[in-house]
Amino acid sequence: MDLFEPAIVEIICGIDEAGRGPLAGPVCAAAVVLDPARPIMGLNDSKQLTEKKRDTLAPLIREYALAWAVGWASVEEIDEHNIRQANFLAMKRAFKGLQLAPTLALVDGKDPPPLSCRITCIIGGDALEPAISAASILAKTARDAVMVDLCAQYPGYGFSQHKGYGSAMHIEALKRLGPSPAHRRTFAPVREMLAGS
Repeated sequence: MDLFEPAIVEIICGIDEAGRGPLAGPVCAAAVVLDPARPIMGLNDSKQLTEKKRDTLAPLIREYALAWAVGWASVEEIDEHNIRQANFLAMKRAFKGLQLAPTLALVDGKDPPPLSCRITCIIGGDALEPAISAASILAKTARDAVMVDLCAQYPGYGFSQHKGYGSAMHIEALKRLGPSPAHRRTFAPVREMLAGS
């Protein structure tokens, strides 16, 4: 081997999603390649952080990361393909949006999306791997912002408060107002309401 042959540099991205479980709104995924020379303190699973902390960290991640991107799958795509496939779509879109080509993707959970590089799935990875934590924060803050916009578009459902999850307040609003265009028609409470109408 040539002694001067450059070492292969591993480019690692973290990938995570937000919004897999809600009854309304799109699903969002983020991919992040962190810069080892510019560590970001305080990264953790977005669900373990306060909204204020997430909103503080998100711009730092966008500023300090070597590359980052956010990908989406719409409510229509969720209903057409199912949430698992829509989740993969959002992850692929985030991955393809990166300005660097990763050699390894660390993905939260146990379900590997079809990506053009090696993949390691890590259950609970959003609390263990900083790159996944960063992706988790970007996906969560981006999706929350969309749900606030949808709250203004479809008043009465409280989207800005519960972010589309099936809280008691949300279910009560669904019963009172019926599903909005932002609701996932294939998800049980919405589907059952439509079937009964």
